[in-house]
Amino acid sequence: MAIRYELIKKCKQTGARLGRVHTPHGSFDTPAFMPVGTQASVKGMSPDELKKVDAQIILSNTYHLMLRPGSDIVRESGGLHGFMNWDRPVLTDSGGFQVFSLGGLRSIKEEGVTFKSHVDGSKHFISPEVAMQIQNDLGADIIMAFDECIPYPCGHDYAKKSLERTTRWAERCKQAHKNTEKQALFGIVQGGVYKDLRVQSANELLELDFPGYAIGGLSVGEPAEDMYAMLECTVPLLPEDRPRYLMGVGSPDYLIEGAIRGIDMFDCVLPTRIGRNGTVMTSRGRLIVRDAKYARDFSPMDPECGCYACTNFTRAYIRHLLKVNEVLGIRLTTWHNLSFLLNLMKNVRKAIIEDRLGDFRNSFLGTMGKKW
Repeated sequence: MAIRYELIKKCKQTGARLGRVHTPHGSFDTPAFMPVGTQASVKGMSPDELKKVDAQIILSNTYHLMLRPGSDIVRESGGLHGFMNWDRPVLTDSGGFQVFSLGGLRSIKEEGVTFKSHVDGSKHFISPEVAMQIQNDLGADIIMAFDECIPYPCGHDYAKKSLERTTRWAERCKQAHKNTEKQALFGIVQGGVYKDLRVQSANELLELDFPGYAIGGLSVGEPAEDMYAMLECTVPLLPEDRPRYLMGVGSPDYLIEGAIRGIDMFDCVLPTRIGRNGTVMTSRGRLIVRDAKYARDFSPMDPECGCYACTNFTRAYIRHLLKVNEVLGIRLTTWHNLSFLLNLMKNVRKAIIEDRLGDFRNSFLGTMGKKW
């Protein structure tokens, strides 16, 4: 098997688990947040800078890399690790979320999905087999089965048909996957916000015996209570000896609540996206550093943060950079946001070791998390 999950400890207070995932390109500690490098680059950050903020694993996107530069070019360069000079673990998604977010620009059939590129309108086709070929070319340590990510809200009948197609596609992905010794293929649990469908999806995927399981189709607009309910009915069904990945989640409150419910891995573009818009996460909540009231504020973005940006620069200076469109401004806000979330996960892991994750959650959300 390409990867191995090591369960180290469970928090007596919450049941959250501390673990380690071993991959061909090294190990990473869980619960883990994975910065997103959509185009084989985490926007604004070099590989060395990612290591300085202690990113142990990053994510890249199959859909975007298929369009540009093409998976064959990445393969010829030695896969993503060689292409982007990153020697730690990489995960690639299947492209399903991006394809299905195209709406009217795509059509779904049992064979796969035909869609128009958001770049130039050219027509493309992704099937489970094509998704596997692309991800085999990209060479990530962890790859995802091709699935359908339904919108919220979605009726029960369509959600059921969709998850059953996702199961059939998952089986085809497993049959088409050609690099099983070096790349671990995860199945993706779907089913919208319906408990019976989540249970059905999980049980069907368990029969296929994947080395890890993702939970998709959440954080797409549903209330937080619905997300937590879906996790609570799904996670207990998943094997104890396999990693569990909640896709597309990156706000501090969701990370903590997901960990409490047994999730090991998270990813989201949130920290880099809001950083480019001049917004940062702080120990006291969201701070829009572009705001005029910070023009003469010579304090750090977050006085409790020890990252490079907060140690060396003020709100006033970073606001100035953002207002005059200096690239350094968005690099500093991005650096801080990634550092903030990765440090949050360190604190979550520490709280699990010390059997106090519930207390940590209450303290953290009392000062910051509810503002997200």
